[in-house]
Amino acid sequence: MDFTSGKNASENNNTNSENAHQIVDSSSQFASDSYSTKETEERQARELKAGLHPLKSKFVFWYTRRTPGIRNQSYEDNIKKIVEFSTIEGFWVCYCHIARPSSLPSPTDLHLFKEGIRPLWEDSANCNGGKWIIRFKKAVSGRFWEDLVLALVGNQLDYGDNVCGAVLSIRFNEDILSVWNRNASDHQAVMALRDSIKRHLKLPHSYVMEYKPHDASLRDNSSYRNTWLRG
Repeated sequence: MDFTSGKNASENNNTNSENAHQIVDSSSQFASDSYSTKETEERQARELKAGLHPLKSKFVFWYTRRTPGIRNQSYEDNIKKIVEFSTIEGFWVCYCHIARPSSLPSPTDLHLFKEGIRPLWEDSANCNGGKWIIRFKKAVSGRFWEDLVLALVGNQLDYGDNVCGAVLSIRFNEDILSVWNRNASDHQAVMALRDSIKRHLKLPHSYVMEYKPHDASLRDNSSYRNTWLRG
């Protein structure tokens, strides 16, 4: 599967410069939190010294492509890492070369997760969490996915330390966007994340958001059926 768009990143220099400052409020705002490590702080210091703009978290793009008609495929075996990045500059180089959702076949999943978190329900960072789910018509999903990616990379979502990553699921009749968080039992954080997603995506009132804990997904072996909470 070729996930490169063939677009030359140099064509986007002007746009990238304008958008770079939209991703983070300031290159100096990297407050330590419960998930910070000495390695992260050292990485940020090196990148600043090199004249780059480090992100609060390092991220990884993944993809999953399951062959239609073939049963008993291991989901974990089908997850492939595309690229990782930790700076604004690195993000734009990666993003400009990743194929747009409209060009991807069904069924395909694009994942953007913080480094060290695999896009699996069973991962230690995800197992007690869940996800907010939004369904989109295929004609508009790419725009909403890009807005979400920018918000996630820029740590703009409320309770950002509770956010693990996001997934765009390309399906035959629709595309499904989901945002994963660490703690499904923290009702305040779950609802604040919902409101933050709505705000950053400028989501029309006609769209319904659904929430499902990952342990429920494990029980019924389904990502998007039998959701528990709507909002």
